[in-house]
Amino acid sequence: MRIEFFMNILVMAVATFVTRFASVGLLGDVPAWFERFLKHVPTAMLTALIAPALFAPRGYIALTFSNHYLLAGMVAALVAYNRQPPIVTMGAGMTMILILRMM
Repeated sequence: MRIEFFMNILVMAVATFVTRFASVGLLGDVPAWFERFLKHVPTAMLTALIAPALFAPRGYIALTFSNHYLLAGMVAALVAYNRQPPIVTMGAGMTMILILRMM
């Protein structure tokens, strides 16, 4: 794998850590509204990493049935929406991508 991939993960991890824990050191007691805001930062970071791979796997936006990543992501999102455990959600997405690639 390329070093850029690992550097991207490292930078996102540091950004998540800094936004969540540096505020406690700088502000002391964190206001309730800011704490609610910080709760959503990891989800936003994960979405920022996953969305380009789903919607533009070849460098351009592909909202078609030939975009297997998007279809598998939609299946995984439906499974996650039904409150299934993460392993079941990942399994459903991977199974869908395997089925689509066999066709």
